[in-house]
Amino acid sequence: MFASTKLIAAFSVVAAAASAVLAAPAVFNPSGAKIDVVYRPQLTAPVAGDSWPVGSEQTITWDTSDMPSEAEYQTGVLLLGYVEDGSSDEHLDIKHPLASGFQIKNGAVNVTVPEVDPRSDYIVVLIGDSGNASDKFSITVA
Repeated sequence: MFASTKLIAAFSVVAAAASAVLAAPAVFNPSGAKIDVVYRPQLTAPVAGDSWPVGSEQTITWDTSDMPSEAEYQTGVLLLGYVEDGSSDEHLDIKHPLASGFQIKNGAVNVTVPEVDPRSDYIVVLIGDSGNASDKFSITVA
């Protein structure tokens, strides 16, 4: 369960751990040449006020309209976390990604909402070569 896992708040630690979850470089270049691009697409769903029942399927989306061609092969990881009022710490569950290994250029991925404690300050973080967090939303018991 989410509440019983060890949570890590420091973003730099989370980014490194997410890369390890992928077990592959975040940006794949068929030519093998080094690519120096950081691409952070804006998450468009979930939005503030959304409510996800545990066990339901939800679609997480992001805007790829400004994606540079150098990031075409970038893959990502989606992590669930929460941010308590008055804090900037993103308590992310890096041991149980919502999704991983998907193409960032697709702009969406479907996930099943895990069995977690109900709260109204959840976020999802999309990590490719940099992270980007959603608005806060709720997860409820169905």
